[in-house]
Amino acid sequence: MLDLAAHFSQFLGAVPGRLHFAAHSHHPWPDVTRAAQMQAWDNAARLMDGKWAPILGHKWSELQKTIARLLNLPDPATLAYAPNTHEFVCRILASLPAGRVPRVLTTGAEFHSFTRQVARLEEEGLLAVTRVAPDRLAETAAEGFDLIWASHVLFNSGLVVAGLEALAAAAGEAVLVVDGYHSFMAMPVDWSGLAGRAFYLSGGYKYAMGGEGCCFMHCPPGWLARPRNTGWYAAFGGLGEGRQGVPYAADGWRFMGATFDPSGIYRLHAALNWAESVEATPAAIHAHAHALQARFITGLQGMWEDWLVVGLSQPRGNFLTFELPDAEAWQARLEAAQIITDRRGTRLRVGFGLYHTEADVDALVERMRAL
Repeated sequence: MLDLAAHFSQFLGAVPGRLHFAAHSHHPWPDVTRAAQMQAWDNAARLMDGKWAPILGHKWSELQKTIARLLNLPDPATLAYAPNTHEFVCRILASLPAGRVPRVLTTGAEFHSFTRQVARLEEEGLLAVTRVAPDRLAETAAEGFDLIWASHVLFNSGLVVAGLEALAAAAGEAVLVVDGYHSFMAMPVDWSGLAGRAFYLSGGYKYAMGGEGCCFMHCPPGWLARPRNTGWYAAFGGLGEGRQGVPYAADGWRFMGATFDPSGIYRLHAALNWAESVEATPAAIHAHAHALQARFITGLQGMWEDWLVVGLSQPRGNFLTFELPDAEAWQARLEAAQIITDRRGTRLRVGFGLYHTEADVDALVERMRAL
């Protein structure tokens, strides 16, 4: 078992007595990110207009290399940056065929950044959307679509979606995008086999521990070369080639936007470097979370185990989901006892992270039983 709680002292000590079990929602940041945040401020004060050189010329390129190692990508340059995943959603949707209604295949369990935007366009007749159960994606893909959007780990249950390679093989000419926000740094992810075929997006808000404002997307070469929703950063690498019209970079920078707050890049860079330094690999984090999940369920015997949406024998991420008719009341009751969880409708989610210890789980069980 990992014991790294001391490295999160400032977040964990900010509210004495609080038990935070929503790692899948807002993961605490390790202490090293505070210095990184201050470094961003100090560089802005010292360099002013020149601050972008160390950000785009060093911080981001070093972060690209780190993320590429974690995903086993062959080329770090395929990674693009955005302050949130919604920017990537909009750029991908703005890359679909014009002159007809694009066909989209997805599930009914995608995150709001995608589902809300797609539903709104669907209202206007600008998209034709087919929603299926995750295990039916590959068989349905053969019907022919322009875009296929799926999650690696479903945000409303924790289930790991299997068969992404089969989905890629069945996708034909469709653009394939995988939302990896609940898999990156929560479990081992080897994207080398899909690097030439599928987009993969994630960010720092959850298990990567860098906080909000720093998301990334792997952009497979040759796919969606000229997004219509585009910022001026997307021209980097294409400005000196004498192209007519609107130039684009050939690598992942083609999906870049415009000016942004760079502090998230500093924090995420620091968090991932720290994790590497203490050998907190995705595999170790995943094993740690699953061991704590098992301890939690054992401690809760006779209470909630029958309400588990994804059982301990199933492939799952680092949080557990309980289908509770009175989930809202339970969440409020837990919060009153200084236990932080989160909820999606009647589904209460309890998440486990690198900052938890066995003692934390035991304290959680004790408080819950008292309720």
